[in-house]
Amino acid sequence: MNDVLEAISPATSLSGPATCVSKVELRVSCKGLLDRDTLNKSDPCVILMVQNNGQWTELDRTEVIKSNLHPVFAKVFSWDYYFEEVQKLRIEVYDIHGTHSIGTRDDDFLGGMECTLGQIVAQKRMVKPLLLKYGKYAGKSTITVHAEEISGNNGYVELSFCAKKLDDKDIFSKSDPFLEIYRINDDLSEQLVHRTEVIKNNLNPVWEPFKVSLISLCSCDAERKLKCLVWDYDSRGKHDFIGEFYATFRDMQNISSGNKVTWDCVNPKYKLKKRNYKNSGVVILSNLKVAIDFTASNGDPRNSCSLHYINPYQPNEYLKALIAVGEICQDYDSDKRFSALGFGARIPPNYEVSHDFAINFNPEDDECEEIQGVVEAYQNCLPKIQLYGPTNVSPIINRIAKLAAGDGNIEDASRYHILLILTDGVVTDMADTREAIVRGAYQPLSIIIVGVGNADFTDMQILDGDDGVLRSPKGEPVLRDIVQFVPFRDFKTSPDKSSCSLSPLQASPAALAKCVLAEVPKQVVEYYSHRAISPMCPISESLTPVLTPIATTPTK
Repeated sequence: MNDVLEAISPATSLSGPATCVSKVELRVSCKGLLDRDTLNKSDPCVILMVQNNGQWTELDRTEVIKSNLHPVFAKVFSWDYYFEEVQKLRIEVYDIHGTHSIGTRDDDFLGGMECTLGQIVAQKRMVKPLLLKYGKYAGKSTITVHAEEISGNNGYVELSFCAKKLDDKDIFSKSDPFLEIYRINDDLSEQLVHRTEVIKNNLNPVWEPFKVSLISLCSCDAERKLKCLVWDYDSRGKHDFIGEFYATFRDMQNISSGNKVTWDCVNPKYKLKKRNYKNSGVVILSNLKVAIDFTASNGDPRNSCSLHYINPYQPNEYLKALIAVGEICQDYDSDKRFSALGFGARIPPNYEVSHDFAINFNPEDDECEEIQGVVEAYQNCLPKIQLYGPTNVSPIINRIAKLAAGDGNIEDASRYHILLILTDGVVTDMADTREAIVRGAYQPLSIIIVGVGNADFTDMQILDGDDGVLRSPKGEPVLRDIVQFVPFRDFKTSPDKSSCSLSPLQASPAALAKCVLAEVPKQVVEYYSHRAISPMCPISESLTPVLTPIATTPTK
């Protein structure tokens, strides 16, 4: 046996009712709305409805935008996202007259559309035509829904803006200013982040503080440009432009106790035409507060109810299983260096979902010094990633099988790999996993699966060939039994005394290791017998195990 490979996915799946893994922020805009008004344009408002037990109920609604057929709404819909559920939603657009009540004869229906939250999340930007009753198209009207997931340790920031000496755009009164902030995306498109309230008749407005997620504000990129516009409000929708400025979140962070960050509010046309033009006022960031929010993730390792909770006094169940099996395999490894991999998490710097990453964040050298090094890498990794899903195991199995295939060309019995999978839920790519195991059986590889937590592991028994021959989705039988599955809870020796059902319990590491490793010698012999390779003479570095522990991702 050669290296010990550790693959740890730090996400968490809870048994019982579906648990929200992330919150989704939805932003809505429309184009080409029907004009229902005689003298002015429609005053649109969007209603978000969800389906519960076959009935549509209103979840929330946007603000009303006066006299606008191409509205970009500032309202952000926040909704819990469950990956494994079909969450149906309906979006309706109305022309509002006088009051905000929906359903009176004075309110004109401008169209609607139905979809699922999963469809919007998958596309990130969904554009659909608006339909009237009986499926008739509402002219060329369209609605665009942008989705951004707020999960893990995304930060939230509270911003307080004010302005001084803004240009006066009104003849008989002072300007009625409001501020808009747009995020400039990688494709140079602009996404509305926030629109403040209108301050009437005031050239020195102080806008209300507002809270926004960092993923929405700047995609968690402190250097991303933000375009900020100041307008003089007009009830007919023809707002007068006062000026603009560009900022970054890095600029905003320069604020300190007693100091404020200031930008010149510039009208480019005035700057070109007027020789002595300086600005059309100044905009001031008077206060900034940052808070880290972990509520979107049910597996926060700082929460004592998480299976990944880092208890300063005793290891959690993942670490118990890892140490129990790893320390035995470690004795057979020549260099005592173990590859440690993870899956099912959003990883820095871009926080994209990965099902195959080095938990030391070094893809060029994913090995750790001894099992203790794997433990330390696991503990250091958890605060830096965002727990996610789904629980896809096949990418890791395929990776290790490919690695083992290279060793299969060696014409002696000197190398064998053990893949240790630590999972707190049933894998979601079962068909691909079965295929990967059937393919992997031709390589010098054994797979140990330890179920952590209180989930229902019934389906996991399919992967263990003890009750029958495992077959690929196409019916091909596995060449040899290479999988051993055991639930960790079977090795607990004391009842849970705490109020949290997921808190770590005392277990018997020796009994666990004995059980999961019992079939490995037989599997090694079967592989080399199939290859007609005789055993090597016993020397000190003849056998080194490859161990890869993997944890699971959270259900949504």
